[in-house]
Amino acid sequence: MAFAGDGKLLDDSPASSELRAFLRNVPSDLLVTYVDQCLQGSFQHSGFVLQDLVNEVGRRLDFDVTPGRYRGKSGQPGHDGIWADKNNHSIVIEVKTTDAYRIDLDTIAGYRQALVKSEVIVSEKSSMLIVVGREDTGDLEAQIRGSRHAWDMRLISVDALLRMLKLKEEVEDPSILSRIHEILIPREFTRLDPIIEIAFAAVEDVKQEPENAVEDEVEKIEGKKFTPVAFHDECITRIDKKLNITLIKKSRASFESPDEDTRVVCSVSRLHKRAGRYWFAFHPHQDSFLKDATFSYVAFGCGDAATLFLIPFFDFMPWLEYFNKTERSERYYWHVQIKKSAKTYVMIGRAGTKNFDITKYKI
Repeated sequence: MAFAGDGKLLDDSPASSELRAFLRNVPSDLLVTYVDQCLQGSFQHSGFVLQDLVNEVGRRLDFDVTPGRYRGKSGQPGHDGIWADKNNHSIVIEVKTTDAYRIDLDTIAGYRQALVKSEVIVSEKSSMLIVVGREDTGDLEAQIRGSRHAWDMRLISVDALLRMLKLKEEVEDPSILSRIHEILIPREFTRLDPIIEIAFAAVEDVKQEPENAVEDEVEKIEGKKFTPVAFHDECITRIDKKLNITLIKKSRASFESPDEDTRVVCSVSRLHKRAGRYWFAFHPHQDSFLKDATFSYVAFGCGDAATLFLIPFFDFMPWLEYFNKTERSERYYWHVQIKKSAKTYVMIGRAGTKNFDITKYKI
């Protein structure tokens, strides 16, 4: 806060803009640290900082976030933020450090009604979410259940919200993100299928290790079981330095600059000794992710972060038609194979096509 403007958080101030820009550039682990600082000890404007932190988490959960005001102002709703998903459902956010004091739910509902009246959101496609700093929310839960707002208001702790973000960053299946969004929207959860689906989808995604989805096929060839490797962070540190930017984790293998102009898909592999090559999978959702950016790259870590290739996506994209492809009932992916030959590295096309010299892309 001391670095931001004059260090005083006011609505529409340089301090507010600079603090929010800073939060967009830090890794998620630091967001967790900062949330703890806001909750464990009180400092000037700690509640406002918590509000910005919660909105940053919403942004990293891929909501389109419009921050609210720090302080109420006559004639303007006093909500803390609006999160919109890709289906144009808007969630009106209210952040509370604690639920030790009774919260006026009618006041929070009034923010939503005012936003509907001013046509900022649509009543039928909107709801409310109260984000509470402490996990002991029993009284507030009972208050919501016993109110007329029970069908359009939900409650979540900041800790649970951060765990959602951690889950999102550790998996690669884009359908899991949609299920995370669904949980935050009021539903009648007598039937527990949606919650069970997200749990099993996450477990299945982790088992698949999508960026190394070819491992099972390689295992059949080489006759041995492999432990998945993971050195993405080391690779991204080197790519940050090469591109002179900061990349923020979107999922296990997908990264993006805070201004959303640059995107990178980073995959890693061990050396498969019998085949004499590094073996990766490239997925359609990764293809879509990269196509939407101004600058986009594919990165392949071969054995460790010291042997790393950074290839502009639009150089790489035409090569896909030459690669082997595995097609299954619900998904498909391309095989990306890299082999070292003397002092050069080549990306191997399927039999009868051609290989691509990628030596110049090594960083």
